[in-house]
Amino acid sequence: MSSTSGFVGAVEMRPSFARRRVRHVVFDFDGTLSWLRHGWPDIMLNLFLDRFPRQSGETEESVRNALLGIVLGLNGHPTIRQMTRFGELVYERGGAPQDPADLLHVYTDRLEAEIAARTALIRSGHAQPDDFVVHGAHPLLERLRHLGIPCSILSSTLEERVRGEAELLGLAPFFDGRIHGGTGDPGRFSKMEVFRRILRETKIDGTELLSFGDGPVEIADTKSLGGAAIAVCSDETRNGSGVMDPCKRRQLLDAGADAAIPDYRDAPALLDRMREP
Repeated sequence: MSSTSGFVGAVEMRPSFARRRVRHVVFDFDGTLSWLRHGWPDIMLNLFLDRFPRQSGETEESVRNALLGIVLGLNGHPTIRQMTRFGELVYERGGAPQDPADLLHVYTDRLEAEIAARTALIRSGHAQPDDFVVHGAHPLLERLRHLGIPCSILSSTLEERVRGEAELLGLAPFFDGRIHGGTGDPGRFSKMEVFRRILRETKIDGTELLSFGDGPVEIADTKSLGGAAIAVCSDETRNGSGVMDPCKRRQLLDAGADAAIPDYRDAPALLDRMREP
């Protein structure tokens, strides 16, 4: 169900969208708050396309869609999961063996070069931190702080990187140290476990949890705990375009999101519509 009444941009609300008590808000980081890694799906997709064995009769569009299913479908998990699944798919097609660790190394090098260039622009004053924050995030965070609703960041990116980048982008003060990231060991990191720890430490029920994310993992985890989940279908090529990424939209709604937005221009109004007085 779509609704534009009372909103300035695109907002899609599902029948599950309903008023509730909101006592804690959890944000994913990359693609949800930070735009420093924008374009990462294309970097990963191009890496896969170069190594993917084609089969007779299939189109490049069908290949891209299949690989995007891996890239975005496993978004929110440690990145090695995408590399491993790609290697499995290549093996199923009889292609050359792919070492997930080697793939991860190549992908990381390419992405890190982009991050370093963007960070340098900010540090040199040639770009503003807000240029690399998903459009409209600051007003929403200000609104949540005004309401006295505590917020956390939960990311699969290494925690020290998330903390440093949150500082660089001026986001850290909104979270009072509640920034949770990956450990570098995929076997020791679970977003669900961190969600449960947040609920224990804040002494709230899962139904009082609201999350914002651009990956299926945090959406599905939030819903399984009884919370509300907003899909941030952020544009990977133009921050603030107001256009939902169609692949993210489809996968996040399939994961159970209660509403979908392209960025945060309408998030304060959406929050007010959801939150019980």
